[in-house]
Amino acid sequence: MGTIVLHNGVFKASKNPNWAFNKSTKTKIFCCITEKVNNRREMLKKVDKELKNGDERAALGLVKDLQLNGGLHCFGAARQVPQRLYTLDELKLNGIETAALLSPVDTTLGSIERNLQFASLLGGLAVWNALDLTPQQFFFSSLGLLFLGTLDAVSFGGGISGLILDSAGHILSAKYHNRVLQHEAGHFLIAYMLGILPKGYSLTSWEALKKEGSLNVQAGTAFVDFEFIEEIDSGKVTATVFMYSSGGGGD
Repeated sequence: MGTIVLHNGVFKASKNPNWAFNKSTKTKIFCCITEKVNNRREMLKKVDKELKNGDERAALGLVKDLQLNGGLHCFGAARQVPQRLYTLDELKLNGIETAALLSPVDTTLGSIERNLQFASLLGGLAVWNALDLTPQQFFFSSLGLLFLGTLDAVSFGGGISGLILDSAGHILSAKYHNRVLQHEAGHFLIAYMLGILPKGYSLTSWEALKKEGSLNVQAGTAFVDFEFIEEIDSGKVTATVFMYSSGGGGD
């Protein structure tokens, strides 16, 4: 009969009958696990503190020390394969549908936008009848709303209308809300597995506005990427490689 033992902070299977658990062994293992968990939690609190202070180098150094000590087994654990450009024939030969590689089309926000426009039109007509506005007053009111929309499009790149639409999408559509959560979780997980430290995320336009002061961001994940930027500046990563490696974050 095999036994699960804790060796150097990692659980391993052993067929040695002398490893049979007794009360003392269980207590030692439990105390060891508790101590490691507490140490890791304290170290991660220090990482968060350094990130809040803006010292990304110190935060990344703490994470790498924790990784070397076996505290973060999955950080940077993903194995990268050499990049290669495949032809359409090679993809078809391997049974890969090329359409599946394209960014998925989500029409949720489009339908919500149309519904909001229709509701706004009905609301405008209701206000017109309730307040008994003259056609001239209704015309100037509509002209004012059109001016505000144009001002938003020109001055803020449609940021205000995008903020309203994104907020409505999160409130009215569970599908859209879950899609954004899964998308940003994918960014976070892949970066972590590749050894790129995530330092923050925003899941809504309103949250991005409060954190970054940006009106044109639906959601996003920020990373500690100074090492990558230094490689670009030093010429280790060429512009061609960067062009073929970068991808849109909003899809």
